Amino acid sequence: MDELFVICRTVEIEDGEATGFVLMKAEEGGDAAPWPILITRKGNNFYGFENACPHEGTRLDTNPGSFMDEENNFIECGRHHAQFDIDTGECFIGPCQGARLTPIKLVIDDGDVCVTGVMLADA
Repeated sequence: MDELFVICRTVEIEDGEATGFVLMKAEEGGDAAPWPILITRKGNNFYGFENACPHEGTRLDTNPGSFMDEENNFIECGRHHAQFDIDTGECFIGPCQGARLTPIKLVIDDGDVCVTGVMLADA
């Protein structure tokens, strides 16, 4: 089994919301690079994505702290207002329509939201 890295507690992400984190990802050469991600919640299901719009690769939260549209129904790119499904990451409105956010593998372990399948750098 892949190693689990705890990101946050499940109670820290409200239903229908998204929260961003910046982790340090280990690169092949041994260096560490910032890795912005976001985690969404829909009921008891959690979904993780890289925080990068597939249109230009810019962070989705160009409006500080905001990932969601005004009604909290969709993830929204703050730059071009592309909208993405909260659980699949598929873009259905905007310049990258049909593209998807890059998913990350999450595991819920005893109330913790953990990322797995990636090597993080030591802090």
